[in-house]
Amino acid sequence: MVVYFATHNQNKVKEIAKLLPEGMELRSLDELNLHEEIPETSDTIEGNSLMKTQYVFDKHRVACFGDDTGLEVQALKGKPGVYSARYAGPQKNSHDNMDLLLSKLGSFDERSARFKTVITYINAEGSVHQFTGIAKGSITREKSGQEGFGYDPIFQPEGYDITFAEMSADEKNQISHRAKAFQQLVNFLSEQ
Repeated sequence: MVVYFATHNQNKVKEIAKLLPEGMELRSLDELNLHEEIPETSDTIEGNSLMKTQYVFDKHRVACFGDDTGLEVQALKGKPGVYSARYAGPQKNSHDNMDLLLSKLGSFDERSARFKTVITYINAEGSVHQFTGIAKGSITREKSGQEGFGYDPIFQPEGYDITFAEMSADEKNQISHRAKAFQQLVNFLSEQ
């Protein structure tokens, strides 16, 4: 079974490819020759996930899925949320985003946060299904670790004393928001 992933983010493609069961083949937008920026103008994570997937489906009529992820910080009333990738501006720079977030949190003791991923899957007939994964944790006071991407160097998952960026890809894939949502998708596809 071939499924297309509605993303240009190669970090996400690598992370998800490691979770695929036998018999499922992941293809990227490059293999559809789709290079334009896909719109993400919804004010919800669910909406952006649907928007990206629907865009690919409408253009190519193939089974595909797209995701959107947000980091929701308790002390900042859920921000950056849907704006996580461009929190510090349209350049979408991870270090700028982390620096801004750390400065906004300052010396707050309340640092609880969660990553939320919503995956939207549209099958070849056009039926839409959504899956949500949550990883709870807290924001550290400084960056730590070289692995992962995005906010991983400042996110410490619940029950751990290291950040996502200090974990191997396999360790992160056991507990991450994206892995949880993707596992729901895989389970769904296995039952089809």
